[in-house]
Amino acid sequence: MTLSEPPLLPDQRRERLLADLHTHGTLRVSEIARALGVTTVTVRRDIAQLADEGAIERVHGGIRLPRANDGQPHLRVAVAEPGRAGAADESSLPAVGMVVPSLDYYWPEIIRGARDAAPDAGVRIVLRGSSYDDVADVRRQTTWLLETAGIQGLLIAPPTLGEQAAQLIDWLAALDIPVVFLERTATVGVYHEHVESVSTDHAFGASLAVRHLAARGHRRVGFLASASSPHTPAVRRGWQQTVADIGLDPGTPELISPDHRDPRWDAEIDRGIDAWLATGTTALLAHSDREAISLVTRCEERGIGVPGDLAVVAFDDEVAGLANPTLSAIRPAKYTIGESAMQLLSQRILDPARPVHRVLISPQLIVRDSSGTRQ
Repeated sequence: MTLSEPPLLPDQRRERLLADLHTHGTLRVSEIARALGVTTVTVRRDIAQLADEGAIERVHGGIRLPRANDGQPHLRVAVAEPGRAGAADESSLPAVGMVVPSLDYYWPEIIRGARDAAPDAGVRIVLRGSSYDDVADVRRQTTWLLETAGIQGLLIAPPTLGEQAAQLIDWLAALDIPVVFLERTATVGVYHEHVESVSTDHAFGASLAVRHLAARGHRRVGFLASASSPHTPAVRRGWQQTVADIGLDPGTPELISPDHRDPRWDAEIDRGIDAWLATGTTALLAHSDREAISLVTRCEERGIGVPGDLAVVAFDDEVAGLANPTLSAIRPAKYTIGESAMQLLSQRILDPARPVHRVLISPQLIVRDSSGTRQ
């Protein structure tokens, strides 16, 4: 193929694609896009139409002419297609990138869900770890995947707080490959259009916790969360709304704290504990597990019993069950998030024109010792 000037009309573009396919036998999406001077999204739309018409067949990595009954080429192109992996060597499958902020807390189960779903999607995952707030590193890891790994799609959990994060999200949304956000939601452009995403319904999880504590007889349910968590606003919103909806005592203190490893943590958590005790607060929703465990440790040091004096429900359920006492917790469906995101990405690769999907997955309440038996 050679670059066409002026740009071809859609029918002309598809005719050109078929002509070159007859010449070369198979073609890759990236080759077609470069030759025609169009985006890979445009090429995939052409491929989808031609495949529906039976003019081509999708194979891993591109397209080709259909096979006749005698097995001879009838015509064909190469594109990743779910359910076509078979027993093929994984290294030969088209690559999709995955960039997550941690490889040792919360995210391993999401990674496993995505990896387990990848064979049915006819792709393989190239994984990169980054951080929760380093925008430059997230961009660097993504650029490597695009330029070196040749990815055809991207699963990513980018930073969302601040102007640099907003610029990163705009850049990601403008890539010419499908992108699905993991545990993040965002809008872009003047019309605030949504980026495709799969995430936990954090507000609903907070509501579960508050309703559970209310059912145990608590009338004042406080709130503790880390300022650095991208999910704090949604968890806080769910806490506030549910307290109001079910008529719990208003005005219960909340603490948006530094990270539990921050030197300011001890002073801040003492300030919060003092405020909760002074107002008769008897229960607390704490996001995340690490903040909840640090809170319980500080309560123990001060002679405050959990759950006797202060019932606690954590949010994440990564290590809540290892605490003493064991912590009741909201458990996001992490494996399902990864699995669903991979399925969503594969559908987007096959049909770039499909409507944008935003998937919210409900978490579960896991009841343990820290929420007590108060009635």
